[in-house]
Amino acid sequence: MAVVEKRRGEVAEVERVVRQDEEVANEAAEAANVIRKECEAELNLALPLLEDATEALNTIKQDDIVFIKAMKNPPAGVKLVMEAVCVLLGEKPDRVPDPQGTGKMVEEYWSVSKRLLGDIKFKENLLNFDKENISQKAIQTIRSKYRDNNEFKPEKIKVASKAAESLCKWVLAMERYEEVDRKVAPKREALQRADQQYQGLMGELRKKQEALRGVQEELAGLQAELDTVKKEKLELEQTVELCSIKKDRAEQLLAALGGEKTRWTDNAHHLAQVYIYLTGDMLLAAGDIAYLGAFTPEYRAEQTARWLQECRDREVPCSGEFELASALGDPLTIRDWTLNGLPTDPFSIDNGVIISNTTRWPLLIDPQGQANKWIRNMEKDNALQVVKLSDPDFIRTLENCVQFGQPVLLENVGEELDPILEPLLLKQTFKQSGSTCIKLGDATIEYSADFRMYLTTKLSNPNYVPEVSVKVTLVNFALTGAGLEDQLLALVVAHEKPELEEERVTLMLQTAQNKKNLKELEDRILSTLSSSKGSILEDETAINILSDANRLVKETQEKQTIAEETEKKINATRLGYRPVAVTASILFFTLRDLACLDPMYQYSLTWFVNLFSNSIDNSEKASELADRLNALRSHFTLSLYHNVCTGLFEKDKLVFSFLMCVNLQRSENNVDDSEWLFLLTGGVALAADPKPNPASEWLPETSWQQVQWLTCLGSLKVDFKFFVRKILWILLTKNNPRVRKHLVEEFPDHLSEWRTVFESENPEKETLPCSPETPLTRMQMLCVLRCLRPDKVVAAIQDYVADLLGKAYIEAPPFDLGRTYVDSNCCLPLIFLLTPGADPTNLLLKFAEDQGMGGDRLQSVSLGQGQGPVARKLIEEGMRIGTWVLLQNCHLAKSFMPQLEKLCEDLNPETTHADFRLWLTSYPAAHFPVSVLQSSIKMVTEPPKGLRANLKRLYLADPLSEPDFLLGPGSSERFRRLVYSLCFFHAVVQERRLFGPLGWNVPYSFSDTDLRISAKQLRNLLSSYEFFET
Repeated sequence: MAVVEKRRGEVAEVERVVRQDEEVANEAAEAANVIRKECEAELNLALPLLEDATEALNTIKQDDIVFIKAMKNPPAGVKLVMEAVCVLLGEKPDRVPDPQGTGKMVEEYWSVSKRLLGDIKFKENLLNFDKENISQKAIQTIRSKYRDNNEFKPEKIKVASKAAESLCKWVLAMERYEEVDRKVAPKREALQRADQQYQGLMGELRKKQEALRGVQEELAGLQAELDTVKKEKLELEQTVELCSIKKDRAEQLLAALGGEKTRWTDNAHHLAQVYIYLTGDMLLAAGDIAYLGAFTPEYRAEQTARWLQECRDREVPCSGEFELASALGDPLTIRDWTLNGLPTDPFSIDNGVIISNTTRWPLLIDPQGQANKWIRNMEKDNALQVVKLSDPDFIRTLENCVQFGQPVLLENVGEELDPILEPLLLKQTFKQSGSTCIKLGDATIEYSADFRMYLTTKLSNPNYVPEVSVKVTLVNFALTGAGLEDQLLALVVAHEKPELEEERVTLMLQTAQNKKNLKELEDRILSTLSSSKGSILEDETAINILSDANRLVKETQEKQTIAEETEKKINATRLGYRPVAVTASILFFTLRDLACLDPMYQYSLTWFVNLFSNSIDNSEKASELADRLNALRSHFTLSLYHNVCTGLFEKDKLVFSFLMCVNLQRSENNVDDSEWLFLLTGGVALAADPKPNPASEWLPETSWQQVQWLTCLGSLKVDFKFFVRKILWILLTKNNPRVRKHLVEEFPDHLSEWRTVFESENPEKETLPCSPETPLTRMQMLCVLRCLRPDKVVAAIQDYVADLLGKAYIEAPPFDLGRTYVDSNCCLPLIFLLTPGADPTNLLLKFAEDQGMGGDRLQSVSLGQGQGPVARKLIEEGMRIGTWVLLQNCHLAKSFMPQLEKLCEDLNPETTHADFRLWLTSYPAAHFPVSVLQSSIKMVTEPPKGLRANLKRLYLADPLSEPDFLLGPGSSERFRRLVYSLCFFHAVVQERRLFGPLGWNVPYSFSDTDLRISAKQLRNLLSSYEFFET
C-alpha cells in the first residue's frame, strides 16, 4: 500500500508538468489563429471589389465583345481599357509605323486587343485569371500608366462602352487585389513560423503525455493488484454463505425459465441466420435508402431484384427474399407508425424505414398529404413546428427548432429550395466554445443533436435538379392502390358496421400494446441475465425479476393469441366490403391521371374521401350485402362523375368517363393491356412480315398496316387473323391453280363484308365478321374500328361507355352554379376555368344578386401588374366582413400565385366569416398553385357538346331560366317560338365552332352574352310593335 501511495505522488507531479505544457501549446495556437484572422481580414478588403468586377464581367455578352472587336476606330477609352487588359494578360504590343507620320515605329495594342477579343474563351480567361501570380512588370505598368489616369475611370469608360466599363473594373480589381495580397505576404510567413512553433510544442507535449500514460498505467496496475487481494479476502469469507443459497435459487430459476428454452433457441437460430446474411442485406438496404426513395414501388422492386442477383452472382450472402422493412424495420416501431397514420401497404412502410434511417433530411413527395399527416401525428408529442417558406416568421421558427432540438416540418416546398436551408441540409456544423453550432443566414446558433427536419411537397411529379437531390433524401410518398384501399375500406366499414370497425381499432391498439409489453418483458429478462454480476444464482433480486417477468410473458401471450383470433374474424367480415374500396381506389387513380390532360385538373384525397363518405350516407340501403355493394358503387361512381364534370372542359368529359369505364373493366380483367395500348397508340411498328394491301382500291394503306399490327396481339383471336391468313395462303400458293382458285372464290366474299363495314355511315352499329367460337369483346371491336374507321371511334366509345356504365356517363349534367355554391364554404375557393369566348362574370354577378351579395358585397379585381396588394387587401377584408371577392385572370399574375396560395391556406372556419367566398377565374396555367387547385371547387362554363345538351343549358341559364321571362306578362306563344329558334340557332353556331372558320368569313365566337342580349332585344321588339297573323 505504501508503494501505491508513493507512485501516486509521482504521477501527480507528471500531470502538473503536462498541464503547463498544454497551456503553452494552446497559447501558441491562439497566436497563430490571430495572425490567420488578420490575413483573412485584409484579403477580405479586396473581395467586394473583386466580386463587383466578376459580376461586371458576367454581364458582358458575346455580342458586346464582337461589337468592340468590330470597331474600326474605337474610342480612346475603349483602346485604353484594352491596353490595360493586354498588359495584365502579358500580351506584347505590335510595333507599327507612327500614325502621326514621324516615320518611327510605335507600340500599338489595338490589333493585339482584337486578337484577344476574337478568342471565344476571352471572358472565361478573365474570370479564371491567376490573380495571385501577377507579374510585377505588368502591375507596375498598370499603376504607373492606368490606375491614376483620369481617363481610366469606369464612369468615364461607360460613356464609350458598357462592356469596356466592366473590363476597366476588372483591371482595377486585379491591381487592388495584388496590392493587398503583397501586404499580406509577410503575415503569411509569420503564420507559417507560428504554426511550426506550435507543431514543435505539440510534439514535445505528446511525448510527455505518453510518459504520463505509462506511469498512470503502472499505478493502475498496482492499484488493481491491491484491490484483488482485498476482494479475495472478502470472497473467501462469503463463499460458505453463498453456496448454501445457490441451490435454492437455481431451483427457482429453472422453474421460471425452463419452459422458455424452445422459444429462445428458435430466436437464437433466427439471429444466427440473420447474422450470416447481414453483409448482403445491409448492402441492399443501404442501396435502397440512398438511391430508391424517389421511385415507384414497381421500380424499387425491380432494381432491388437486380441488386440481389448481383450479390448472388458475386457470392455475397444475403436473404433469399430481401425486404427493407424486415432488414431495418422494428415491428413495434412500424405498428406505432401505422397507428399514427402511416398507410399499411409495404411501399409506405418502406418509406418510413427510409426516413428513419437516412443520414440526410428527407424531402417527401406527398401530393395527397399522407406523409404530412403521419409526421404531424408521430412528432406531436415532441412539440413539432410546422412552417412554410412563405411564413413571415419562418427563419425565427427554424432557428428556435435548431437551437432547442424541436422537430420542424417544412411544408409546400417547390422545385427550388431556399439557399438559407443549405447549411442545414448539408449539416455544416462546427465546434465553437465547446458547443456544436451552425450558421443560419447571418446568425450563428447552437445546434441541438435532437433537431430533426422534414420537408414535404405537394407536387406530384417534381423535377429536382441534381444539386437538390444530393442534399436531401427524396422519398416518394405518392398514394398506392393498396394503401388507399385500406383507408377506404376502413371508412366504409366504419359507416356500415361502426361497431366492427371500432372493435378492430381497439384490437389494433391492444395488439400493439401486447407486442410492446412482450418486447419490454423480453428485454427485461435479457437485461437482467446480462447485467447480473457474477453468477445469476447469487442475485436474489434478479431471480425474483425473472420469475415475475416469465409469469407476465405467459399472460401476455395468451391475450395476444385471443386478440389475433378475433382480428382474423373481423378481417374476414371486413373483406366483404373490399370490392367497394377497390372500385373507389381505381376511380381515384383515374381522377389523378386527369392532370395529364390539363394541369388544372387537381383533386385532393380529402375531397375524394369526403365525396365517398357522402355517397355511403346517401346511397340506397339494402339488406343483402351484394345489393348494398352495387348501390354504393353505382351511387359513388355517378356522384364522382357529376362532381368532376363540373370542372372539366367539354373535350375531356368523354375522356374521363371512358377512362373510368376502361379502368374498372381492367380491374376485372375484361380488358387486355395490349388491346388497350393498341387503341391508344394504333401500334408502334410494322408486323414482322408485312403483306401487300389486298383491297387497295378502298382500304387505305395506314388502315391495312394497323390491321396487321392488330393481328399481332396475342389476346385478339378475331377473324382478322383468318383474314390475313387467307392472304398469306394466296401469296404462298400462287403457283397452285387449284388452291388459288378455291381461295380466290372465297376471299372476295369475306372482303366484301369488311368493305360494308368500312363504307357504312354507322360502322360502330355494324356486325363485324368474326368466328362464332371466338366472338369479339367490346374493346376488340373498338380496336377493329380504330383500324378501319378512326373517325367513328368517338361514337363507338360513347356506345361503349353507355353500355357498360350507363347513358348518364355520356351526358354530363348541365352546369348549375347554385348547386355548386351549396357545396362550397368560406374556406373553399371557387375557380372558373376559362375558355375562349366564355365569360362567367355576368353569370356570377346575376347569381350574386340572387343570393343577396350584389353591389358592394361583391368586390372584383382583374389581376395584372401591380394588382397583387389590391387583391390581398380585398381578400383579407372579405374574410373579416363576409363579402365575396372575384379575382379575374389569375393566369396573368404568376408572381401573385405564392401569395394567393398562402392566403388560401390561411382560410380557417374559426377566423373567416361564414359568408365569405373567394371566386377565381383563370385559363389553364402550369404555375397555378397545386394546393389551391386541390382544395377548390372547379367550374367550367364552356358550352357543352351536342345540340340537345346546348339547348338544355341555354334554357337553364339567365334570362330564360327566369319564370317571368317566358311565361310572365307580355310573353306570347310567338315570343316563345322565336326564343326557341334563337336558342336553336345559337346551339348550332356553338357546335359549328368545331369546324373553325369553315362556312364563315372568320372564326366567330358567339358567347352567351350575345344570346342574352338578343333574347332581350327580341322581347323588346315584340313588345313595341303589333303583329298580325297572316
